Amino acid sequence: MNPNPSHRVGGGLRRSLLLVAPALALLAACGAVKPGSVTVPLERLQSRIDARFPRRFPLAGLLELNLQAPRLQLRPEANRINAVMALEAAGVVLRRSYSGLLDIDFALRYERADQTVRAHDLLVNALQIDGLPPQTAQLLNGLAPRLAEQTLRDVVVYQLQPKDLATADRLGVMPGRITVTPAGLEIELVRPSA
Repeated sequence: MNPNPSHRVGGGLRRSLLLVAPALALLAACGAVKPGSVTVPLERLQSRIDARFPRRFPLAGLLELNLQAPRLQLRPEANRINAVMALEAAGVVLRRSYSGLLDIDFALRYERADQTVRAHDLLVNALQIDGLPPQTAQLLNGLAPRLAEQTLRDVVVYQLQPKDLATADRLGVMPGRITVTPAGLEIELVRPSA
């Protein structure tokens, strides 16, 4: 018999932890430890957006804008995402190509039909094209909101994965409010309203 009682307690504690650890792992896998949300990091959002670019927008056969994939930035203070994309403007009316930037902010919404998170409520912060003649610059600035709508409105920034939805289904919850945090998007899982 071991005269050291702390050895017996330590061994008992170790055995208890060995029995409890698998149960905790199972609860975590089922989402019971933190069933309240799904977190999506910025890198995953960026790769989803990158797949949709570059994009071309012809304007009345006189001008064409080529947009590159935007650099996304999280704006938790406004619960929005900022997208800045490089662009090139060329066409008959310009006689040469010009480079610039389109800077847009957008909010997010959940589309239940296909389990996607989509851009909406777009705001144009700036459309800058270096060296454009003033009249052409004014024309393009007037078209900027329409260009933003064509570029990013309802663009899928994330699609919930089957594992996310399986956990939600088991717990009887569904995606709700989407919050932009410094770590990425947090999609709240809520009980459906009656």
